[in-house]
Amino acid sequence: MLPFCTDSRDGNTAGGTPSGNTGNATAAPHRLGTMIEQNNALPEDDDSFNPSASSLAGQVDRGVMDELLSIRSSIDNIDATLVFLLAERFKATQKVGVLKATHKLPAGDPGREAAQIARLRRLAEDAHLDPAFAEKFLNFIISEVIRHHEAIAEDHQISSQQA
Repeated sequence: MLPFCTDSRDGNTAGGTPSGNTGNATAAPHRLGTMIEQNNALPEDDDSFNPSASSLAGQVDRGVMDELLSIRSSIDNIDATLVFLLAERFKATQKVGVLKATHKLPAGDPGREAAQIARLRRLAEDAHLDPAFAEKFLNFIISEVIRHHEAIAEDHQISSQQA
C-alpha cells in the first residue's frame, strides 16, 4: 500500500476504506482509490534485499570492501528511516486533505509552501546540505501532496453528490 494513503494500524486510508472510498460501498473507485489499487498490484517485497550486493566485489581489497559495506549499512538504515518518516508525513497530509475537502479549501496553499521552502533552505544550509537540493526535494513532496489533496477533494465531491 502507499504510505501516504494507509494508516498502518488499521489498513484504512485517511479518507475511509482501503479502496479509497469514504464508506459508500456502491461508489465506483475514484482517483485516490485507483492510485491505491495500482500500487496493490505491485509484487509484495520478498525481503530479498542483499546489503552486500556490489559490482565491486572481488575487484577491491577486502578491507576496503568491508568498510564500504559498513558505511552502506548506515546509509541503508537512514534510507529506511526516511521511508518511515515520509509515511508519517503523508499520513498527516492526508488528514489535511480530508479537512480541506470537507471545508472546500484549495488543495494548495502557496503562502505556506513558500514559507516551508524558505525554512527548509535555511535548515539545509545549517546542516551543510545543498539548499537547492532541499528545495527540489520539498517541491516534489509538495506536488505529490497537492495531487493527493485534489484526489481527496474529487472523491469527497463525488461522495457528497451520491449522498
